[in-house]
Amino acid sequence: MHSSARILSVLLHPLWMPTLTIVICFSIDPHLSIMFDTNGLLIIYGMVFAMTAVFPLMSALMMARNGLISKLTMPERRERIPAYIITLLYYGLCYYLLRRTPNHPITLSILFGAVLALLLTLLITLRWKISAHMIGIGGLLGALLAVMVLHEAHAPLMLCAALILAGALGTARLLVSDHTPAQVYAGALLGVFCTFGCALLGVYV
Repeated sequence: MHSSARILSVLLHPLWMPTLTIVICFSIDPHLSIMFDTNGLLIIYGMVFAMTAVFPLMSALMMARNGLISKLTMPERRERIPAYIITLLYYGLCYYLLRRTPNHPITLSILFGAVLALLLTLLITLRWKISAHMIGIGGLLGALLAVMVLHEAHAPLMLCAALILAGALGTARLLVSDHTPAQVYAGALLGVFCTFGCALLGVYV
């Protein structure tokens, strides 16, 4: 059970969520990707993956090697703070680069919601440990709901699968980490509200 929970925690790690969110939203809503050809889509996916997954992971590896964090899972609340600050800079740069390409406003709102969620995660972590895994998959759920509401994208099976995975991930985090149910629920709600709210209201800068 615990090994399965650890595997699920890796497969649904927050590092992969922004890229997975963009790929899923683009696949179910042609309005978001109509301005890009295949090469353009690959550039967008590669940019998001590099800035929100590869660079933060490389930074975390360097921090672990230099003793700034005890291990990559960062079990202690305080050691997450510098990692979140660095990752927030990468997210901000990713958003800036996407803002300079002809992306749909909903795409920009979703990415802005992800930046906002990470900023709030950083602020919350100053005093309380919240589940970053659940914030990540909550952000995916919020983005998926927003696309379905705003553009009437028909993806009930995708939504059901995302909900099941979110529930499984929440259970996994309770099994293999020291998160409490409140931290798991709070993370999921924060992720959903940030991306769904920003997309629904058209919030981006």
